Amino acid sequence: MTKRLGVGFIGSGFITRFHLQSWQAVRDADVLGIWSPNAANAAATAAYARDLGIGATRAYGSITEMIADPAIDALWICGPNHRRVENLEEIVAALESGRGRLLGIACEKPLARNVAEAKRCVELIRRAGVLHGYLEDQVFVPSLMKGRSLTWKRGASIAGRPYLARAAEEHSGPHMPWFWQGESQGGGVLNDMMCHSVEVVRFLLSDPDKPRGAIRPKKITGHIHSLKWSRPEYVRMLKETMGPEVDYSRRPSEDFARATIEYEDETGRPLIGEVTTSWSFVGAGLRLSTELLGPEYSFAHNSLTTGSQLFLSRRVTGKAGEDLVEKQNAEQGLMPIVGNEAAEYGYEAENRYFVRCFLEGRRPELTFDEGLEVVEILMTAYMSAEQGRTLEFRPPGLDTFVPAVAKGTWKP
Repeated sequence: MTKRLGVGFIGSGFITRFHLQSWQAVRDADVLGIWSPNAANAAATAAYARDLGIGATRAYGSITEMIADPAIDALWICGPNHRRVENLEEIVAALESGRGRLLGIACEKPLARNVAEAKRCVELIRRAGVLHGYLEDQVFVPSLMKGRSLTWKRGASIAGRPYLARAAEEHSGPHMPWFWQGESQGGGVLNDMMCHSVEVVRFLLSDPDKPRGAIRPKKITGHIHSLKWSRPEYVRMLKETMGPEVDYSRRPSEDFARATIEYEDETGRPLIGEVTTSWSFVGAGLRLSTELLGPEYSFAHNSLTTGSQLFLSRRVTGKAGEDLVEKQNAEQGLMPIVGNEAAEYGYEAENRYFVRCFLEGRRPELTFDEGLEVVEILMTAYMSAEQGRTLEFRPPGLDTFVPAVAKGTWKP
């Protein structure tokens, strides 16, 4: 390769900064642009990128202006869910009008708030005529990638394929108000985080030597609840920390969700994926846990089971922060230390992978099409939870379905 990839980011918030941290481990691309509707945030995030030494990053006044810069070869879409379609529409309009050219576009999870919007995103990316990727960091977690490889190589090759995968992501709640608002985010914790777990169980259950479509979702059973944040004292806490527009006494979102996804492999053999997500977990901080079970073997991973721990007695007090682990809940006692979260959560390997795909002109394994399928599974889980029964995949009405949580009509 004779060229480095010049990357621009749409969005300047929490997830963009995680990507920027990871970029220190990406060798053949530079982050050159940031756009955000908040110009001050864009400027601050661009300065942060320059401080990290990952490129001559500058803030742009619009998405179109960033695309028009010949130095920008690819975009990473990391803005809020409710801006996804309009951001893509501006990208496509700029490309179709000849304002600039791109090699690829990568989009953060979830692809959209519902199936109709996800299909619109797929339509737009096809019009753009560029390579596209669906950013799902958790399938790039180093321990998960190696564990999956070894499990299939040493276990499945002798004893038979695995039949049960579990994935859970749990923490105490999101950073920004829009995440808590069903209409803006598209739901609650199910839409926000189960997108990770859905893709992880498929990844674990899939034979690395066979195409993605070798296993197919057949039935889905979903459950959602508000266990913590609709209690009066926590309703008050949310209003105080996130603003009065986040009112869980009137418009709550689910803070716990689980689903069972029944798959079949190419021989018709049943496979089970169990996924759990929570904004009501109280522990050290963000916990990612996975399991893969087969006839004579098992694999397990927990992000909070770290090699380093720090103990602080009750006499040691200080400011609240997240310097030990993301979504940190305490500053005393015995706490795990996640040394490099950008690597441990998969961002480093993820960004190296998509950069290489775009530079080499090859289709990534995860594209907008895979992102659409994840949204279809999530919406089927919501539909199942509302109807209180298991549903065949894909159920009638899925394309126009909007969860009650997203419409503000759900009552836990």
